[in-house]
Amino acid sequence: MTNANFLVTDGGQQYVVRLGEDIPFHHITRAHELAASEAAHAAGISPAVVHSEPGVLILEYIEGRTLTPEDLIDNDIRSRAIHLIRQAHRDIPARLQGSPPIFWVFHVLREYARLLADGNSSHKKRISEFLKIATETEARSGPYDIVFGHNDLLAANFLDDGARLWLIDWEYAGFNTPLFDLAGLASNNDVAEQIQKEMLESYFETPLTDDLWARYQAMKIASLLREVMWSMVSELYSKLDFDYGKYTQICLEKFEPAYDSYKKDYL
Repeated sequence: MTNANFLVTDGGQQYVVRLGEDIPFHHITRAHELAASEAAHAAGISPAVVHSEPGVLILEYIEGRTLTPEDLIDNDIRSRAIHLIRQAHRDIPARLQGSPPIFWVFHVLREYARLLADGNSSHKKRISEFLKIATETEARSGPYDIVFGHNDLLAANFLDDGARLWLIDWEYAGFNTPLFDLAGLASNNDVAEQIQKEMLESYFETPLTDDLWARYQAMKIASLLREVMWSMVSELYSKLDFDYGKYTQICLEKFEPAYDSYKKDYL
């Protein structure tokens, strides 16, 4: 939904070619994506970058399949996915070159609110509500550890080659709290509550506490809201051929009951 991807054969070799310029309204900077992709490959997490130039990123092609949300029900696949996420968080910073990118979801939400207001969005009546939720969840999701996050953990961004998992697509990568990646993994893939608890215990390698669970729940609401507002902003500004209006409704149908439940438990 933010770039065009092609499988290209040249000289008997296959490559993935990604075409996409910077997208300022989504805080996507291709130079940061390139740096993160190279660091992730150096850490053994992602395919190699073969070539890059403005608007073009050419990557090693890995034969395999992308995961689906249903795959995360499997204990072995989920365990390997959590291990890969922790490896990315831990190992990429030492290999990252250039200015440090950051992804702070609460700043993103505030910027999205401004863009929706400036663009006279059809959703503008909800801006103040969304800003209130952003403030609430930012206050309740700390204190924060900082790692190098992927920040867009759709199941389809995991590639299984039959022997191991790879993590791909580093458009939103940047320093962040690990809770955002874990919350995004759950909210993007409709992971059941018990499995979410197991994911947290697996990642932190310690029994789950009430405090961590509450902080994680706040971050999950922020993750869901980010996807809602991402789509609303895309409705206004994206030129890609995609039904963002329909996607906004899908995101709202996930966010609204989750937030109602959160309010009952924590507000």
